[in-house]
Amino acid sequence: MDIEELRTFVEVADAGGITAAAQRLGVAKSVVSRRLARLEEALGIQLLARTTRGASLTEAGATFRDYAARVTAEIDNARDILLPTGELRGRLRIAAPLSFGSTHLAPIFAELARQHPHLHVHACYSDRHVDLVAEGYDCAIRLGYLPDSNLIARRVGPIYGKLVASPAYVRSHGAPQAPDALSQHECLMQGTESWQFMDGDSVVTVRPQGRFKGDNGTALVAAALAGLGIAMLPEGLVTAQLEAGTLVAVMEPYPVRPAGMFVVRPPTPHPARKVKALTELLIECFAEHAPVPATRI
Repeated sequence: MDIEELRTFVEVADAGGITAAAQRLGVAKSVVSRRLARLEEALGIQLLARTTRGASLTEAGATFRDYAARVTAEIDNARDILLPTGELRGRLRIAAPLSFGSTHLAPIFAELARQHPHLHVHACYSDRHVDLVAEGYDCAIRLGYLPDSNLIARRVGPIYGKLVASPAYVRSHGAPQAPDALSQHECLMQGTESWQFMDGDSVVTVRPQGRFKGDNGTALVAAALAGLGIAMLPEGLVTAQLEAGTLVAVMEPYPVRPAGMFVVRPPTPHPARKVKALTELLIECFAEHAPVPATRI
């Protein structure tokens, strides 16, 4: 057996099937099947019960999965320790936000791949909150204010937001002058989030209400342009619209509380070199000040 066979088995076990594992690994299903067959032959046991709906772990497979995961993690750690300046290899799987990620992060991921020609960079863009461990991601880029969890986070830069609306909306409904006035306006949201503003040194929290919701920033920009209400969005998503005058900033005396951009990873003792390389590149591109230490969130 070899390390790729073990890694492939762990992916199949965690993904719940060969098809999903092949997508994670970026290889054909036939490659995954061959690796599994060789591993089972070498061990002399059946690890997976295959059905038309997928594959499930046998009792032996469930036991072996934890050993295989530890072995692959230890080998990766050993490689990083023994070859601290060697070429980055293997696969880096990143979960990134949809709107901001495809415009602002994709060029950085491409630069990482250019700098490390033996590294396979797989980025998934979605505003869905992914489970890093269960879904097999090495790390995620998250924006905003992070909730408590057992994950490890590293702040790589600031994110500034703007409260914006179309000129037509402002003409018809006016512009809020203070946070408590937002209750009289249609707000465009991703879900049931709260909005935070600065009143001097104090933070004011508002729970907005509105009839239009979208699960990504691009959808909210479109709704704001259509005059449906007021949106809170990262500056980077609305710079062009503000410059063109198709959107205007509102309630500027109460700026949006600055948020952060974070690299979040599973709670392993040491980050993989590939995650560290991505983190350092993001800091170089986005950070205004010296980075803060990694913290558990």
